[in-house]
Amino acid sequence: MADDAVKQAQEAAAAAAEAATALQVQAQEAIRKAEEAAALAQAALDAQQAADASAAASRVEERPAQPDASRSPTLAHAGLETPPPAAPRPAEAPAGPLDVDQVAAIRDGYAFDGAALEMGALVNGDPMPDVPVRIPLAMTNRHGLVAGATGTGKTRTLQVLAEQLAANGVAVFAADIKGDLSGIATPGEGNEKLLKRTDGIGQAWSAASFPVEFFSLGGIGKGVPIRATVAGFGPLLLSKVLGLNDTQESSLGLVFHFAENAGMALVDLADLRAVLQYLVSDDGKAELEGLGGLSKATVGVILRELVAFAEAGADVFFGEPEIDTAEFLRVASDGRGIVSLLEVPGVADRPALYSTFLMWLLADLFNDLPEVGDVDKPKLVFFFDEAHLLFNDASKDFLQQVVQTVRLIRSKGIGIFFVTQTPKDVPADVLAQLGSRVQHQLRAFTPDDAKALRATVSTYPTSGYDLEETLTILGTGEAIVTVMNEKGAPSPVAWTRLRAPQASMSPSADAAIDAAVAASPLQAKYGTAIDRESAHELLTAKMNAAAASAMAAEDAEANARADAEFAKQQAAIEKQRAKEQKAAQAEYDRLMKRTSSTSRSSSSRSRSSSGGSVLEQVLGSKATRDVLTSVVEGIFGTRRRR
Repeated sequence: MADDAVKQAQEAAAAAAEAATALQVQAQEAIRKAEEAAALAQAALDAQQAADASAAASRVEERPAQPDASRSPTLAHAGLETPPPAAPRPAEAPAGPLDVDQVAAIRDGYAFDGAALEMGALVNGDPMPDVPVRIPLAMTNRHGLVAGATGTGKTRTLQVLAEQLAANGVAVFAADIKGDLSGIATPGEGNEKLLKRTDGIGQAWSAASFPVEFFSLGGIGKGVPIRATVAGFGPLLLSKVLGLNDTQESSLGLVFHFAENAGMALVDLADLRAVLQYLVSDDGKAELEGLGGLSKATVGVILRELVAFAEAGADVFFGEPEIDTAEFLRVASDGRGIVSLLEVPGVADRPALYSTFLMWLLADLFNDLPEVGDVDKPKLVFFFDEAHLLFNDASKDFLQQVVQTVRLIRSKGIGIFFVTQTPKDVPADVLAQLGSRVQHQLRAFTPDDAKALRATVSTYPTSGYDLEETLTILGTGEAIVTVMNEKGAPSPVAWTRLRAPQASMSPSADAAIDAAVAASPLQAKYGTAIDRESAHELLTAKMNAAAASAMAAEDAEANARADAEFAKQQAAIEKQRAKEQKAAQAEYDRLMKRTSSTSRSSSSRSRSSSGGSVLEQVLGSKATRDVLTSVVEGIFGTRRRR
């Protein structure tokens, strides 16, 4: 039995050795076939590279035919025959996530017939200068979004877009939040690092400057003052900036309605305060009897908010001369668009005012400009930096107005680019109106960040990227781009290394800015504030007249009371005088009667004994003197009346 077991074991070992030998032979054969397939694939790649270079040189839109290969390098190890490979990876980016078909689709998707803004070059492992990423100039009025975390290059992207728009004769308006956009007015400076980057994406970089007009909010900061009247600003925008609730917003609308109908111009905040105070006064309440009236409590809230608003510096933003927003559509004498930069240092101290003021500019443009439909290039592209400030704590009515403005203003030849940190900062109804998206790096350090990242990824078209990962590893100056092509369809999603600005990426010198402002033809027109007669002056005059009338009535009433009191006192005096005269007369009559009844003899005796007659006694008495005094004073009028 033991011998049989040993024999069986030996046979099994021999069979295993034979099987191992057979497997080794098969493996060697598979390796040989794999090497053959790899050689074929390399030949196919070489042919594809040559075809791509030829296509790029001749700018032929058709893709070259794919080379044939008989084996797949992956399946050759199993000894299986395969069809020719469908999409060999381009030699320029062997480590990239995209295959040749996807790269070709991106190349075709950004090959526009008309004028376009050059954004940069496709990144597929390394930059591919022969695959440019662009935005059709005619589609920049379909709006856009530039988003990304702080420090990822949003401002430089804004500058690249602004420079190219200006070069194409399109006016630009942008808010210079940090002050470094002012460098657009100064030529840039090249260096080895910059030129290496630009060469790598096929950008023939050269220094350039662009025509710039500097503006400031109400004269705070450097620039031509931008002012608006309170009436022009309107109750809806003002309610938003004051943080009023629906009831208070409705009451403010009633105040504007009254002022307009009464011919009282609301120019500055003093005008609005005067109207509010008047409408809750005894004289003003009657003005709103048929309109529902105003609550003193509501007016009190609005007045308190206006005081705080003014103390934050807003009082200088409202007044005259009001800026004509057509000034932002100007083109320089050389045909380039003028870049209007709103210098807003310290905007963090008054974010609601800044964002709402920019919204007023858009609303005013919308109201004033005619319909132009689809045009080859927009009249103005408006960059709304720190866009999240516009939508924070916004009412439903305000958001509806923003959505309506964004939706319809493109037909007036205006494009809007919102610049913010994440797409979730912009309401969905607004995002739905945007045609171009430039998404810089997003960070996912917190659960909220991760949620925002997933929400952002879900809004992109299908692509060859793992966007949830790609968006977190983008380098500074890189972005995921998709735009609206000339047919109105979205272009392929492209990982893009963006171009460098030609102007300075540092702020222009203060002296250069001051000189530009002083030389501006707009400074003489808008530089000096005007204080004309408006609601405050009208109501002050009206209330002063009412006060003077009331004072005159009070004086007349006081005089009447004084005259009545004087007459009463005079009557009492006259009555007392008559009483005294009557008493004196009675005393006089009594004495006279007594005198007549005395005999002459008695009179003689009396006269001889007293040394004087009775008559003399009567005439010399005090009562007689009082009577005579009253009679004499009454005749000559010498007695005082007061």
